Amino acid sequence: MELKSVKTEQAFEAWDRYVRMNPEATFFHLSGWKKVVEKTLGYQALYSCIVEGGRIRGILPLFHVKSFLFGGSLVAVPLGVYGGICSDHQTSEAVLLDHATKQAEEMGVKYLELRHRKPIQGNLCQKDLYVAFEREMDSDPDKNMAAIPRKQRRMIRQGQKAGLEARIGGIEFLSRFYDIYAHSVRNLGTPVFSRRLFENLLVEFGQSCRIFTIWREGKMMAGVMTFFFRDRVMPYYGGALKEAFCYAVNDFMYWELMQYAAQKGYKIFDFGRSKRGSGSYDFKRHWGFEPMPLAYQYHLVWQKSIPDLSPFNPKFSLAIKIWRHLPVSLTKLIGPLIAKQLG
Repeated sequence: MELKSVKTEQAFEAWDRYVRMNPEATFFHLSGWKKVVEKTLGYQALYSCIVEGGRIRGILPLFHVKSFLFGGSLVAVPLGVYGGICSDHQTSEAVLLDHATKQAEEMGVKYLELRHRKPIQGNLCQKDLYVAFEREMDSDPDKNMAAIPRKQRRMIRQGQKAGLEARIGGIEFLSRFYDIYAHSVRNLGTPVFSRRLFENLLVEFGQSCRIFTIWREGKMMAGVMTFFFRDRVMPYYGGALKEAFCYAVNDFMYWELMQYAAQKGYKIFDFGRSKRGSGSYDFKRHWGFEPMPLAYQYHLVWQKSIPDLSPFNPKFSLAIKIWRHLPVSLTKLIGPLIAKQLG
């Protein structure tokens, strides 16, 4: 068993083969995610793997996040809701964890953050803050509709009656989609990512990253950048115009995306991450999805307690209130600078 740094193109080809074969690996483990994070945020990537018998047996995607607001950290992985160590057995897992904790201590960062879906063994702290939502889809639309609670079915029909229609595309939708997304996150009081992030995602992942949009009378009303990986579809960055809320545009959009993906042969609808008790948490529960706890695990170096950089942290409440009233044009300028500090 050998621990290796992953740096060459050939090594990353082997890395991606491992990611696509290991059922515990995610879209965020792909080397393309590394390229997007590097190009967009400039974080230093520190990728390692375990090789045994000439084959990869475990991987660790780490990034050094330098933040003048919150200090340095090692994160697996930035921008992703999943990440962390992925391995074939506990031995390789333990070696990778030991390597990660030693790196964190040698580099003098405040903490190591591993965004696991399931906990791994080790002397780690764990945050019980986020949950994930996912459900199997059927190729029969009637069965998918029957799995949705009655109230949400009414909302979907409301969108159908309003004449909403779905379109899927790529870079040609980016300008309009980004404007809608920027307005949506401003209204939430959250710093917007740069347009460059979305451009990089579309270029890097091609048909595995698409913009699913909803239109009414020739106008884009909502959209969600969506990832397709193995047998799952994952709506990720989304937003909608306030004027479209009366048409239940979000319910309609996710229903149409579900049907599109099911018809293309995808099996799992991954509704992503939400904080317990948040609006998105309630929305997904109303769709009949059950929460699954996420195991975000930490090794604290200089940090005295588990970090909480979520917008639900009370110490950010005043900043969020102010942000909601800023012009969107201004948030597009300064939002990416702040978002870069959050990892």
